[in-house]
Amino acid sequence: MMNDSPSRPGHRAPWQAAGAVTVTVVLWASAFVSIRSAGAAYSPGALALGRLLTGALALGVLWAVRREGLPPRAAWRGIAVSGVLWFGVYMVVLNWGEQQVDAGTAALVVNIGPILIALLGSRLLGDAMPPRLLAGMAVSFAGAVAVGLSMSGGGGSSVLGVVLCLLAAGAYAGGVVAQKPALATASALQVTTFGCLIGAVACLPFAGRLVQDAADAPVTATLNMVYLGVFPTALAFTTWAYALARTTASRMGATTYAVPALVVLMSWLFLGEVPGLVTLGGGVLCLAGVAVSRSRPRLSPPRGAAVVRPEPEPEPASD
Repeated sequence: MMNDSPSRPGHRAPWQAAGAVTVTVVLWASAFVSIRSAGAAYSPGALALGRLLTGALALGVLWAVRREGLPPRAAWRGIAVSGVLWFGVYMVVLNWGEQQVDAGTAALVVNIGPILIALLGSRLLGDAMPPRLLAGMAVSFAGAVAVGLSMSGGGGSSVLGVVLCLLAAGAYAGGVVAQKPALATASALQVTTFGCLIGAVACLPFAGRLVQDAADAPVTATLNMVYLGVFPTALAFTTWAYALARTTASRMGATTYAVPALVVLMSWLFLGEVPGLVTLGGGVLCLAGVAVSRSRPRLSPPRGAAVVRPEPEPEPASD
């Protein structure tokens, strides 16, 4: 099991964090396919509440088994803010927005989130914004635009839907930036468990609608809601927090640009939606931008520093 301490040295930590990011991105991409199915039978608030209750139950069991206890007092502010914004507001308005606009437009607008994370992280957390990160974000955003435009249906957008997706992007960014300081004193499991629980409490006004929708929904829609709670929520948000504790919010936000590319691939494999050349090209740009943003520059000796050359070995003396 992954160690939650971000400060413990070890050569395996970077690989563990990279693995956690990969799990998060893949599961979040799969969520788009499940939301499309479950959203046909569940209203936005009911779907969010059902997803969060399932996620909170799964996380609560793991939290109790591991006996991690309550988060420190210093972490509660960040947990509460991220719980309301990211687990609560984000999930409701994104579900609602995707009912108003097509999937391509929603993906395009929500992908403003990593840019907002970088700006807020630089302003509030003092995150550095190196040129490679900015360049990678620019490349990935261009790819997201290409994917969004190529997947957009004619006339399917509405002003309300775009506004809701913008609100979702803002809630996502605010939640990530609020969560980062909490991870300095609390574990990834603690932050995710109680953030998810707070989000579920914030969505309790939709409880009556959830009961009504569940009574009429087909089994496949309910199973998709349960899947959303266990995997893209409980597991993926925990692996996200684990990786976020070990890097900057800006760099983690840039990583999520890989989601649109994976959504295209999953739609191709599981829904039979064959992407066009523009969509494929946009997906490649998304992945290339993530690679650039997460790369590290090669270290070179400072200008004017003396270059130490190895002394030649003495020639053997002649007999």
